[in-house]
Amino acid sequence: MKPIEDPADDLRVTEPKTWAAGLPGVQHALGYSLSQTSPRRTALTLLNLNQAGGIDCPGCAWPENKKRHTNEYCENGAKHVNDEATSRRITAEFFAEHSVADLDAHSDMWLNQQGRLTEPMLKRAGATHYEPVGWDEALGLVAAELRGLDSPDEAMFYTSGRVSNEAAFLLQLFVRAYGTNNLPDCSNMCHESSGDALGATLGTGKGTVSLDDIHAADLIFVVGQNPGTNHPRMLSALEETKRNGGKIIAVNPLPEAGLIRFKNPQRPRGIVGRGTKIADQFLQIRPGGDLALFQLLNRLLLEAEDAAPGTVLDHDFLDQHAIGLDELRAHLAGLTWDEVFAATGLAREEIEQTLAMVLEARSVIVCWAMGLTQHKHGVPTIREIANFLLLRGNIGRPGAGVCPVRGHSNVQGDRTMGIWERPPDAFLDALGAEFGFEPPREHGVDSVAGVRAMREGRAKVFVGVGGNFVRAMSDSDVTEEALRSCRLTVQVSTKLNRSHTVCGETALILPTLSRSEVDRQAGGVQVVTVEDSMSQVHASRGKLEPASPHLLSEVAIISRLARRTLEPNPRIDWAGFEADYGRIRDHIARVVPGFDDFNAKIADGAGFRLPTPVADRVFRTPSGKAVLTCNELEWLRVPPGHLVLQTMRSHDQWNTVPYSGNDRYRGIHDARRVVMVNPEDLAELGLADRSLVDVVSVWTDGTERRAPGFRVVGYPAARGSAAAYYPEANVLVPLDSVADGSNTPTSKGVIVRLEPVPEPVPEPAGAVTDGTAVR
Repeated sequence: MKPIEDPADDLRVTEPKTWAAGLPGVQHALGYSLSQTSPRRTALTLLNLNQAGGIDCPGCAWPENKKRHTNEYCENGAKHVNDEATSRRITAEFFAEHSVADLDAHSDMWLNQQGRLTEPMLKRAGATHYEPVGWDEALGLVAAELRGLDSPDEAMFYTSGRVSNEAAFLLQLFVRAYGTNNLPDCSNMCHESSGDALGATLGTGKGTVSLDDIHAADLIFVVGQNPGTNHPRMLSALEETKRNGGKIIAVNPLPEAGLIRFKNPQRPRGIVGRGTKIADQFLQIRPGGDLALFQLLNRLLLEAEDAAPGTVLDHDFLDQHAIGLDELRAHLAGLTWDEVFAATGLAREEIEQTLAMVLEARSVIVCWAMGLTQHKHGVPTIREIANFLLLRGNIGRPGAGVCPVRGHSNVQGDRTMGIWERPPDAFLDALGAEFGFEPPREHGVDSVAGVRAMREGRAKVFVGVGGNFVRAMSDSDVTEEALRSCRLTVQVSTKLNRSHTVCGETALILPTLSRSEVDRQAGGVQVVTVEDSMSQVHASRGKLEPASPHLLSEVAIISRLARRTLEPNPRIDWAGFEADYGRIRDHIARVVPGFDDFNAKIADGAGFRLPTPVADRVFRTPSGKAVLTCNELEWLRVPPGHLVLQTMRSHDQWNTVPYSGNDRYRGIHDARRVVMVNPEDLAELGLADRSLVDVVSVWTDGTERRAPGFRVVGYPAARGSAAAYYPEANVLVPLDSVADGSNTPTSKGVIVRLEPVPEPVPEPAGAVTDGTAVR
């Protein structure tokens, strides 16, 4: 199969869709899958995807139903698994043909489309090309470099959420036995704000609801989140909520097709009918206005209780399980409607309608994603949501609770397994007792601090297990400079990406099995496990033959590297771990709470749910109670002539990897360097639709960042806001612009100006359409 070439930037715009999925979703899923691999392999992956005893979809972390359909996957999950199951192969001849500089000149999409990596590759110091290298030499080179550092803290070990529980546990064991806590991960860039906020208020960094709670809720808020693109199977759960009489409020700067109407291809009305209306109310909020909205709702709840004592707040719950009510009441007394109008852009009647729906609901869930976490005030915003739920006892009972929806399939499991630069002492105590060594206690670097450390020469070796660090991080130019300053960069990967072209003086690409491939070890065929957004743990079993006989599993790579790097420890059997992953799970069962009888619990394929103390109203805070917090009101004050920009995915994209230049739900085709702005804002700015601009971000310290050559597209965004795709827009977020408390890059709160630039060539006359109305 011929790889897709670099896409032409030939922008075409059609009307945004007002519904998601349906038959077109099925057609696009199958079309892309069949463009990557054979019908037989496509059927093998899709019929086993998200099935008990099958392949856990690496596309997102949404949980599975207890009763599963034969086709238990979404459009984007099908694309993702078959993108990795592609029949295309990258060989040594490819790297001989393309220098590192040549590869770096190609797009992210082109790099991904070249196919699966098939053997270890090494770029030697001073070389222009990668060349083949054997596994022994490759791992020996890494081990020698690690052993030669002046301090273990001069190395950092990054993971993405594609890593299994078993590989994650082994990686953190290796890194801590080596002597450092430098374990940044993708959580640092996305949901760290959720963990910080929920840990302080509820005593847990995780969500508290199950899929049954979603189905049973009277009211669900979906805030700063686009399920139709980022985790489409959530739409099936929201459809079930509606079928059971629940209501949904969407809070987002952009109208998203999946939250307007969902055509479920598993149901007849999703194919031939109108489908299901999802959002009963759409609050088109300005980016970053969510804190003001929930503060006002909380004040209005307190006022409603004062007007009708004993009818609004859950006093029994608050008296037994919470502290801080009086302080919160006093704090919110100073909040004004004018502040909320300025922060949110919402009308009074919209907020009053929302309040009425809240007062009618007996059980409420709030779901959110990066639209909240990637703001400077993301942590207090989520604390305010906790206040909102606590006031009416919507924590720890059916149909109620907090639901931070993760993107990576096992990002939550990685953190549970100890992938964290700030590990709690209890975890380190258990780890040290199990394996007979003293783990380091000093906190390590997160993703942002890791870039600083590399840039300043304090970190000299970067090891990435999964992911595409250089494109996932903010401040692209600074991140690239940091990676290139390393003595050695190592990437454990299935496919080619920008982190292989932006590399250290010496660089290694270590190819690994995908989750869909059979993992054969000395102890037989192995399974791995993952944890989803709702703390469900289950096994994943690969079904495809590996893309190359030279691939190693992540567990094997980590085990062999540890044996080459560390002094022998009779209580850490690296060779045994590689041979039989069940041995890893036996150790996990003794180190990580909730994993007792781990191997037995995954044997039936259904898996198990980890203990969620908050669901039983047990709050592991210092006081033993949930904490109502007082949060200073913050929002983005935008100078005249500027907009607040958020970065986001296109529909045909998984994390940093675009599958095409199209975003069909938003009506954007054949281009990615676009910035979407409300037409009224364009008129005020004196900009014409489709004009060419540089997007320039401005920061309070005078810092500016520039993303050149974007097309302006008139789009029904919230007034005063703009939107652009990442990773193309990551350059606009300075490294030091982070959320208070969590250090998460502020990719959803970027103040920008749009500078017109001359057209390079005259626009061609006319437009070619595919039968869809073109604007």
